[in-house]
Amino acid sequence: MTKPILSLQDVTLALEGNAGPVEILHGISMDVSEGETLALVGPSGSGKSSLLMIMGGLERASAGSVTVLGQELSEMDEDQLARMRRDGMGVVFQSFHLIPTMTALENVATPLELAGHKDAFERAATELEAVGLEHRADHYPAQLSGGEQQRVALARASAPRPRLLLADEPTGNLDAANGDAIIDLLFDLRDRHGATLVLVTHSNTLAARCNRVIRLHDGRVADAAHDASQAAAE
Repeated sequence: MTKPILSLQDVTLALEGNAGPVEILHGISMDVSEGETLALVGPSGSGKSSLLMIMGGLERASAGSVTVLGQELSEMDEDQLARMRRDGMGVVFQSFHLIPTMTALENVATPLELAGHKDAFERAATELEAVGLEHRADHYPAQLSGGEQQRVALARASAPRPRLLLADEPTGNLDAANGDAIIDLLFDLRDRHGATLVLVTHSNTLAARCNRVIRLHDGRVADAAHDASQAAAE
């Protein structure tokens, strides 16, 4: 049987607050198969984004086991986690996180350069073309609309050909038209590179595009087998 690309076993997360520890996640267990598309849904404050950050090694679990791309994250230091994300993972945030002093092309090429790809700028140009922004390659983030900035962020995440793509509310800062376009691009990029996709969303339309939906409530899995079509009908 093929090992899952991502596996969480009894994961908890507690963060220190002004009044003491605050429990964010409670005993989360799940497996994600290679090539799967998975939506994490639930009300604000249910722990969706925290769970995604743990999957990406951007937040450390307080307890439990997190295995990503065959590696147990608790056994890795920060440099090892950074290399794992660089070599096998793409992350897309709601707020874009582009480098303001770099052009669109340079933003997309940066992770490729850090990984030592000699054709970084050629590959970056190809990814910008795939998201329809080849004509904006020399523009800086401040010269781009919100939808265009998110397209650059998608191109940057997909350029290294990651096996795992994580997206945190990728349409959250966009209007309906731009959000729909980003959804289409996200799945086009996933299909082109064959990546596993895990995303956090409040959008029923986006969740319905996924193979599987996991609903969180108060830091717990409410219904791990909830079908995407059911979520779209709610």
